[in-house]
Amino acid sequence: MAEPLPQTPSFRLDGKRALVTGAGRGIGLAAAAALAQAGAEVTLVARSGQEIESAAEAICSAGGKAQATTLDVSDLAAVQQFFAGRPAFHILVNNAGTNRPMAMQEVTEADFDAVMGLNLKSAFFVAQAAVKRMLSEQISGSLIHIGSQMGHVGGPERSLYCASKWGLEGLNKAVALDLAGVGIRSNTIAPTFIETPLTKPFFENKAFLDSVLNKIKLGRLGQVEDLMGAIVFLASDASALMTGASMVIDGGWTAD
Repeated sequence: MAEPLPQTPSFRLDGKRALVTGAGRGIGLAAAAALAQAGAEVTLVARSGQEIESAAEAICSAGGKAQATTLDVSDLAAVQQFFAGRPAFHILVNNAGTNRPMAMQEVTEADFDAVMGLNLKSAFFVAQAAVKRMLSEQISGSLIHIGSQMGHVGGPERSLYCASKWGLEGLNKAVALDLAGVGIRSNTIAPTFIETPLTKPFFENKAFLDSVLNKIKLGRLGQVEDLMGAIVFLASDASALMTGASMVIDGGWTAD
């Protein structure tokens, strides 16, 4: 008699609670939609209440489970309060971030603090607060940090952004080691330039667009849909042996 065939682990997230930061638009909104479509109950947070309320309504109208809570993740006291007031999440998508493109010689201390504060400091303390709740309820889970290809290479006028995203990659690996013994996994997704409401104006500059497309070997800008499968994969049992890793979704940018 033949051996039973191995079964593909489930990509479904039914019964899981997920949190997405910076969830009002772009990659954050796509992450929330992807997790909800896979069956998770999703909490969307951002500073802009109106955007996340609309997003949560749209997810519910499409048959998913979602709720919105206004939260500024750079306010660490508010972050502590947020996590204290609800059950632990099984999935965190650490997506809130910012960028101030400029030559390194133009960077001010305020620029540095703004980019590193949101992209690295807030990401760290949101993850820490999420993990403490997971540990208190003895549940395993998945941390997904939205990094960038710029956490693997350099780029002109990207000194601050690269520093923050390379920092996030190092943070991710160390966090994965701290938490491997308690069943909490930590991974990053490192996208190339994704066309979102935030980035679209930059691509109206033809010289900039051409320079980007010249580096993306597949010859097109990324779309948020290009990241949704990876988000579900890292959130689900399908990636049960992955931690401390980076999924680079860059159309080949970093391949040469």
